Amino acid sequence: MKKLFCMVLVSMLAMPAAFAQDRYIADKLFTYMHSGPSNKYRIIGSVDAGEKVNLLESNKETGFSHIVDAKGRQGWVQTEFVTSQESMALRLPRLEKELADVKNKLANARSTSDSEKAGMAESLEMRNKQISELEQNYSEISNQLTDSQEEVRKLRAKLDTQKDDLLLKYFMYGGGVAGGGLLFGLILPSIMPRRKRKNSGWA
Repeated sequence: MKKLFCMVLVSMLAMPAAFAQDRYIADKLFTYMHSGPSNKYRIIGSVDAGEKVNLLESNKETGFSHIVDAKGRQGWVQTEFVTSQESMALRLPRLEKELADVKNKLANARSTSDSEKAGMAESLEMRNKQISELEQNYSEISNQLTDSQEEVRKLRAKLDTQKDDLLLKYFMYGGGVAGGGLLFGLILPSIMPRRKRKNSGWA
């Protein structure tokens, strides 16, 4: 029985926690402004937290400061609530704007970087393509040069052969002419005297 009672009690205590929702205390706080430098003076209004005020004087004995608020009202507030540091209520919007500007600059820088990167990649691709075309053209020209050199070699060999044939023909022609001349020179003397002898016999 006690065990059952304990279980019911635990479940009842756990229910509020189960239905609880996360919330935050609002930072829209304020401090009262008095007509004199003490809490004994009457309240003439309030000043929101973070509001900009003009400090006229401070009373160290009572711990109150004489101020003029944004509405032009003069009064006294506790000195501990007056600070020379700008409040988060004023700084936060400016910080958020600066953060937004930084994010925009970062996004623009990233976009510019991506654009430059894409441009460099495109340029690199074009250069690689040009290099590939040059290599292909070089290969073709090299092949053509090899073919031309082979053709020149063959033509030179053919020309050398034709020169040899021509020299041989010239040699044979010269030898034939020389042989014919020699033969003619041998035959002509033997012919000429005979004719003379015939002519002398007829006389």
